[in-house]
Amino acid sequence: MGRPVAVPRLPVEKAENSSETISAIWDAGDLGYWDLLLALRSRTAALDPGQVFILTARDPGIPENLPAWCRMTGHDLIEARHPDYWIRRRA
Repeated sequence: MGRPVAVPRLPVEKAENSSETISAIWDAGDLGYWDLLLALRSRTAALDPGQVFILTARDPGIPENLPAWCRMTGHDLIEARHPDYWIRRRA
């Protein structure tokens, strides 16, 4: 499986329409959807259950595909404003 991915711990931040505390941020840039999903799996695994992080992803398929990925994996998509997505790791 590869080495664990370090997830930076950040000061308390709040999602605009949420009272959630943000634990980490990842800017995936223009990473393609499939490559992004592989990396996203490692990043969510590095978080504790219930922690929230912000994903910034500019791939044009993300607005349609990320909500489906969250449903399939059990993670909660708290807020989505392309290119920023707030995801809570499943419990």
